Amino acid sequence: MPYSAYPLLKSAHMALVGASVLLFVLRGVATLAAARWPMNPAVRSTSVVIDTCLLLAGVSLWWMLGMPLTGQAWLGVKLLLLPVYVVLGTFALKRAQGRAARAVFFGLALATVAYMVAVAVAHHPLGPWAH
Repeated sequence: MPYSAYPLLKSAHMALVGASVLLFVLRGVATLAAARWPMNPAVRSTSVVIDTCLLLAGVSLWWMLGMPLTGQAWLGVKLLLLPVYVVLGTFALKRAQGRAARAVFFGLALATVAYMVAVAVAHHPLGPWAH
């Protein structure tokens, strides 16, 4: 992929982040309200498709820039936090027992993704506390 495609890919990546987080927030709030639609197979599949495209866009950006993973601590932090966010999200949406536990996991998942965004914006592992 030519470097000239970078701005478009970066925009797509950011849009996918927004779509992914928005869908997670909607599903989380609805789950806490005891709605059934968040676990609908079509909704879950949509989430998987968005998140897969998001991951592919992120990997493509990393490849386009030729960044060494070990030399970019902020990228490593983002990648380490990704499975943390996924696990917290699964507990928030279906695995945790009880509304209070789901609410705690939902808050932790949102805090994790917010930190990931802050790290990405700052290009520093400390995110908003970098300077």
